[in-house]
Amino acid sequence: MKERLAGLLENSIKTCSDKGLFETGEIPSIELEMTKNAAHGDYASNVAMILASSARENPRKIAEAIVANITDTENILDKMEVAGPGFINFFIGKDVWSALLEEVDELCDRYGESDFGKGKRVQVEFVSANPTGPLHIGHARGAVIGDVIANILESTGYSVFREYYINDAGRQMDILGKSVFLRYLEILGKEVDFPMECYQGKYINDLAEELFEECGDEYLAKDEEDAILVFTDYAVESILSGIKEDLNAFGVVFDCYFSEKELYKDDGVTELLAELQKKEFVYEEGEALWFKTTDFGDEKDRVVVRENGEPTYFAADIAYHRDKYSRGFDKVIDIWGADHHGYIPRMYAGIHALGKEKDALEIILVQLVSLLRSGKPVSMSTRGGEFVTLREVVDEVGRDAARYNFLMRRSDSPLDFDLELAKRKSNENPVYYVQYAHARISSIMRLAHSRGYEIPGFGDIDLGLLTLPEEIALIKEVTRFSEVVEGSARELEPHRLTFYLNDLASIFHSYYNKNRVISDDSELSMARLFLVKSVRIVLKNALRLLGVSAPERM
Repeated sequence: MKERLAGLLENSIKTCSDKGLFETGEIPSIELEMTKNAAHGDYASNVAMILASSARENPRKIAEAIVANITDTENILDKMEVAGPGFINFFIGKDVWSALLEEVDELCDRYGESDFGKGKRVQVEFVSANPTGPLHIGHARGAVIGDVIANILESTGYSVFREYYINDAGRQMDILGKSVFLRYLEILGKEVDFPMECYQGKYINDLAEELFEECGDEYLAKDEEDAILVFTDYAVESILSGIKEDLNAFGVVFDCYFSEKELYKDDGVTELLAELQKKEFVYEEGEALWFKTTDFGDEKDRVVVRENGEPTYFAADIAYHRDKYSRGFDKVIDIWGADHHGYIPRMYAGIHALGKEKDALEIILVQLVSLLRSGKPVSMSTRGGEFVTLREVVDEVGRDAARYNFLMRRSDSPLDFDLELAKRKSNENPVYYVQYAHARISSIMRLAHSRGYEIPGFGDIDLGLLTLPEEIALIKEVTRFSEVVEGSARELEPHRLTFYLNDLASIFHSYYNKNRVISDDSELSMARLFLVKSVRIVLKNALRLLGVSAPERM
């Protein structure tokens, strides 16, 4: 519907320009939004206000000219009106909305899919937590956001590749191995000074216990540096295995786990920096190498090789993104924690040095999660037996509730996650409320079968019988699903789907509580059965994109 209305507006603007009603250069991107108040129509556009500056004309006068020159050959409009300073409101004909349900019925499980992405290859890199400990709830939020973005992009015609970047090189790996080794020495009765910089969690003790049970005191006699290398490899492999298990339990599967070590093979990072130095993106100062990120809006230049000759994370990230683009991806999407905000300008500088435009990289920041229990903060420490890990949250509230609740806010907004609310089987729990709508419609379908009704298709019913305001509202909400999915793909905003589902479920529950779907009027019953069947199709398709189940009984 947005595309059809945008086409009407574009043609009218061209006509107005040809008639000399107002001057316009290139026609701007036309924005249309669903109105929140039905009195203002179904859609509204601010295109007249956007044109006002270039046309040097009053926006309301421009809007009136546009409306007067719209040719609605498809007869999709009941009326149009100019409102306020120059908004154009569109009122869509009821029969037009109803006719759109044919596509829902015809496409069924594929309804909401499109070719918007036109096969472009996109890599989505997310989670990418260091293999130095189990995943926590902050990682969980990034995991579901990345996974759902990938789902949405796939459903809108992109070729999507999911990737996890393993930071398994560098100082933090040395610290991990040392941490396990020192705990191992403690098990053997040695007095150990355990530095604060070492990893403190119980899982370090568990790893040391495993190695002791497997090897005894074998490593006491070995060179400490050699022993730490073994302990590092063991710890990384074990922790990464646990991470993969936790992600699988959360419904998140990757196409590739990419090791940072791959970047250093054949001096790949050193060769890249030498190449960038020739192009004058990198310069030497003192005994360090610096990248001229200030040329790209960063507050200061950044070190890529330290004075001791060790490459920085930034150097590895440039090399990693070069590897990504070498694999033929048209666009790369990085999903990072909010603490990486200051890192964004230097990453854009890095891809520019690689010869890529800014739109070849999209960086999404994921804000922090506050864990609550019945509205009270949960201590973000394991000392008192409280948990913060992804697996423990999923085990307590379930995969569906965890995934849905992590998507209830914009990714760049902080999120409160209430464990007790997520478990509650009531309308206060958003995922329960939406899933119950699907289960309730499934129950209606079973009742219909028991009473001898065949579930109708589009050609079997008279949609003119659906005249109640709630019925019209349901039809409109169902038929805008494709727009919601495409908008989510365009803006990379998966929360739009949870917002949409909450609205759709609310309209449906309100309708159901006031009206009988199956009544003594068989024709009306058939029309209403078709309507709620359409609602169920959309609920199921939307929940599938979120990686959440659509139960038939609850």
